[in-house]
Amino acid sequence: MAFPYQLKTPDAYHDAYRQSQKDPEAFWAGIASHFTWHKPWHSVVRSDFHTATHSWFEGGKLNITENCLDRYAASQPDTTAILWEPNNPAESTRTLTYRQLLDEVMLFANALKHRGICKGDRVCIYMGMVPELAIAVLACARIGAIHSVIFGGFSASSIADRVQDAGAKAIITCDGAFRGAKTIPLKSVVDDALQHCPTVQSVWVLRRTHEPVSMHNGRDYDWHSETEAMRATGNTHCHAESMDAEDPLFILYTSGSTGKPKGVVHTTAGYMLWAHYTFINVFQYQPGQIHFCTADIGWITGHSYILYGPLSAGATTLMFEGIPTWPDAGRFWDIVQKHNVDILYTAPTAIRSLMTFGTAPLQNKDLSSLKVLGTVGEPINAEAWHWYDREVGKGNAPIADTWWQTETGGIMISNLAGVTPAKPTFATLPLPGVFPVLVDENGKEIAGNGVSGNLCIQKPWPGIIRSTWGDHERCRQTYFSTYPGLYFTGDGCLRDEDGHYRITGRVDDVLSVSGHRIGTAEVENAINMHAGVVESAVVGFPHDIKGQGIYAYVICSSMPANETEMRQDILQTVSQVIGPIAKPDAIQFVSGLPKTRSGKIMRRILRKIAEGETQNLGDTTTLLDPGVVEEILRGKQA
Repeated sequence: MAFPYQLKTPDAYHDAYRQSQKDPEAFWAGIASHFTWHKPWHSVVRSDFHTATHSWFEGGKLNITENCLDRYAASQPDTTAILWEPNNPAESTRTLTYRQLLDEVMLFANALKHRGICKGDRVCIYMGMVPELAIAVLACARIGAIHSVIFGGFSASSIADRVQDAGAKAIITCDGAFRGAKTIPLKSVVDDALQHCPTVQSVWVLRRTHEPVSMHNGRDYDWHSETEAMRATGNTHCHAESMDAEDPLFILYTSGSTGKPKGVVHTTAGYMLWAHYTFINVFQYQPGQIHFCTADIGWITGHSYILYGPLSAGATTLMFEGIPTWPDAGRFWDIVQKHNVDILYTAPTAIRSLMTFGTAPLQNKDLSSLKVLGTVGEPINAEAWHWYDREVGKGNAPIADTWWQTETGGIMISNLAGVTPAKPTFATLPLPGVFPVLVDENGKEIAGNGVSGNLCIQKPWPGIIRSTWGDHERCRQTYFSTYPGLYFTGDGCLRDEDGHYRITGRVDDVLSVSGHRIGTAEVENAINMHAGVVESAVVGFPHDIKGQGIYAYVICSSMPANETEMRQDILQTVSQVIGPIAKPDAIQFVSGLPKTRSGKIMRRILRKIAEGETQNLGDTTTLLDPGVVEEILRGKQA
């Protein structure tokens, strides 16, 4: 399948960018016309940044699964849609062709409908990285149920928060999941979470680890038994529900600057178009290529660039169940060699982690199939960029350094691989339809090149966040109120003399740990649940592997007699409340925190101390007790 809107030269990119600016309606309507619609739209875009209301292709009706599955099941039925690499390399790879994937999706969709799941119902999915996770997501989209995937590393408490907020009617899970040398008991975690989730009427359990699990009669259903019952009764075809272009497709929870995670809502048509357009252009995808995105589907990267982007292009998408360092640090390279991977899309955290093992794991690995490399999740440092280019790409595979967010639905700023210039540590240029602006703290635009500021977007794009589930005012306040008339990304940014963009990191109270966004308030709330903790303050600090680590300053009811034991207790509390991903890398016990007379914690001081700064801490005269800073400096963890 050829893509007439694929930008293959620098001139084509610049032309498309100008067209998207001059006549966005005609530009996006032309691309949307290549999809399958039940009913055409009557307006391309309506947007109001002041009220945070946006709609794309209003009046149009479609189903995203027809655009990801049916059309390719008809035109290329034997092309592999999903190529699955298991955690254990001794276990067999699985493949699902477009025809087979469609069949499995329809079968499971009918099973869901048989048990009362309807259009508009919310379904949470808490599974390992197995093909059935993709099938579950697509089955929900097939029948118009709104899926909300929860990362398999979250705790029962975090699951309960998300299920309650979504008002989920069902949860789809596995008995357990394999991850490296570990087996994670997913079903038992779900059972714990559901003690606080009265809206859940059914739980679907896929057998993966085959460990004993508790099955609640009348609530819990075995995936295999339910789908086989559909097959036995001939209930194998499932009509694709006709969805309005602006019907919600999924909710994905992301950390915010308050303790409560927020459910980012993406809708059907605009999200589909954006995931597709960015996939084929940034990665310069060519038919027949194998695309390996190493993310988990529990994050937006997995939604857009394991599932919806590649499948909407008829690509072969590779899902990996395991981790890059198990059974050894050559696992990624084994997979690339085994499957002749063309496109590898991974996180700077993974690259930095693999760098620590040196080049030995790369020896005698044939990586010549690689044509494009990508990075995602956080800015990549120069050392990691050059290592990736030299050792993995051998200087022959251009690196697409992509910047985007859960809220943007897909890539916003990136070079187009091999088409527009790459520059180490720079995301470089915005995609067509993306119009960035840098502003100062007062919202005044910072014009010209060679400048820095807060990164905002000044016009809508098809994948823009539509709302936060159940609380649209939170969406407006978070993204559209800081600088009226603009979408505020929360990131600082440098625009160099060439007009290329480099993301410099978060400017709000959200950390980017291993590419995953974690709210400082969320971690503080978890720490404060420990019985011995009075108060805490969390900041980020540079981390060689994760990019940003979590540094916690903790006030206890009495200074702990055994600090090591107390740290372990706090880490265990955070793991139980949020999940291991949010555990602080450093915990310093303090008697007080630097606060203003109004009670505000001066986080900039704590951040500088965590970063190792001891001299230039700024003005401390406004603090209620300036002496507390000296005490924190004396006790700082190495």
